Amino acid sequence: MEFTVVQGDIAVQSADALVNAAGTSLRMGSGVAGSLRRNANGPINDEAMERGPVDLGAAAVTDAYDLPAEYVIHAAAMPHYGDGRATEESIRDATRNALEEADELGCESVVIPVLGTGAAGFEFGRGARLVCEEVRGYEPSSLTDARVIAYSEREYGDLESIAADVRSG
Repeated sequence: MEFTVVQGDIAVQSADALVNAAGTSLRMGSGVAGSLRRNANGPINDEAMERGPVDLGAAAVTDAYDLPAEYVIHAAAMPHYGDGRATEESIRDATRNALEEADELGCESVVIPVLGTGAAGFEFGRGARLVCEEVRGYEPSSLTDARVIAYSEREYGDLESIAADVRSG
């Protein structure tokens, strides 16, 4: 599937579904989860936690409340047990499962962050490559607009370069 790369706060992106970088408990803490929680203006954290815990790599769906989307897909790339660190497998599984959930919901557009980095401890460049490869290799049924997002300018520059490499490879 073709995809674009964007920079900024995921909580202000308009799409059918926004993907949360979640842990297996689905508790919405800091980073991507914190921004989504703060901007949703509703009990999104409570709703997410009611759906957890989930297996590592799984995804769960909640309402988006006041976010500019219909759904938030909570993709659990980070374990809330053991060392709490994401792995290549958990990032690939969480990305694929989030895309599958969006398709099952009939979404046409999705915005997905680089899962497993930040608090989950996976190196950003490696995580970006994994997410981009999974999005590129995904065969959608309803999705036509997939965006991979980075928050900072530095991460965006790295993501843009990695995405170009994945698209050409």
